[in-house]
Amino acid sequence: MRVLVTGGGGFLGSALCMRLRQRGYEVLSYARHEYDRLKPIKVQQIRGDISNFEAVTAAFADVDAVFHVAAKAGAWGSFQEYFDANVRGTWNVIAACRMNRVRTLVYTSTPSVAHRGTRPVAGLNEQDALLADRYKSWYPASKRVAEEHVLAANGNALATVALRPRLIWGAGDNHLLPRLVDRAREGKLRFIGDGMNLVDTTYIDNAAQAHLDAFDALHEKPGAACAGKAYFISNGEPKPIADIINSLLRATGAPTVTQLLPYRVAYALATSMELTYGLLPLKGEPLLTRFLVEQLSTTHYYDISAAKRDFGYQPKISILEGLRQLGIHWRERSKDHG
Repeated sequence: MRVLVTGGGGFLGSALCMRLRQRGYEVLSYARHEYDRLKPIKVQQIRGDISNFEAVTAAFADVDAVFHVAAKAGAWGSFQEYFDANVRGTWNVIAACRMNRVRTLVYTSTPSVAHRGTRPVAGLNEQDALLADRYKSWYPASKRVAEEHVLAANGNALATVALRPRLIWGAGDNHLLPRLVDRAREGKLRFIGDGMNLVDTTYIDNAAQAHLDAFDALHEKPGAACAGKAYFISNGEPKPIADIINSLLRATGAPTVTQLLPYRVAYALATSMELTYGLLPLKGEPLLTRFLVEQLSTTHYYDISAAKRDFGYQPKISILEGLRQLGIHWRERSKDHG
């Protein structure tokens, strides 16, 4: 089996590469940079931009299956950046799969495609969680377009599925968790509202396993139940966002958060910051955006029974066990950097 992972050096991408290599597959990573973490496990690294059609097509030669993980994430950036990476990049992946007769495409989407502002989402499934009619960030808007194209591409020659993992965390996170820890240590974190809104999350091992479960069902069984469909993925353990964030901070030895910021104040600040960053040539990104404020203050958790039914997904690592593993990893990481 020869499998390619776009964004193979990222948090989820590298976890997938590791597990695919453990199966004995030949694994290729397509990303803009080379990553040291992939070298010991002998992943072939191909450098290229996902928006470059010729480069993507060449990289997909003689590949049996593709995990399309690469994307521009976050809540801030220009339309062109999100379009090129998430929409054009996905078009290129689909076309390259067809031109190289790739059989299987597993796409990493996001539950943010179903984000509907401040309307609570409590245990809805894929049919009931309607896609948003408007978005306040180019990220979910671009991911929705990409997801729709992936699902529409499903057919006899190319089997596709889209997974929507919710807030992936765990050992090896080199992006979200380090930023969270830094802001906590700088005293810049606040809970928006009362911090009691329920959210679901996904431990990294469970997120990777869901992708492999969907791949196994899709690649081995023509006309699999999951073909051409999108699925919510999580640990299935919704908890108050204050509990989740403070548990992660405790596991890393960072100070916990106690201060609250009223929703109306946070939303006004986010609006002002977006206007300022939009008008002035400021570097970086706003501390708050309207999309982020809504995400952090609203109940959002989803029903994962369809993934369990259609391709046998079962979250094996609980939040409690994940936190234990994260604590061990973080202490070892601190020793290495200390």
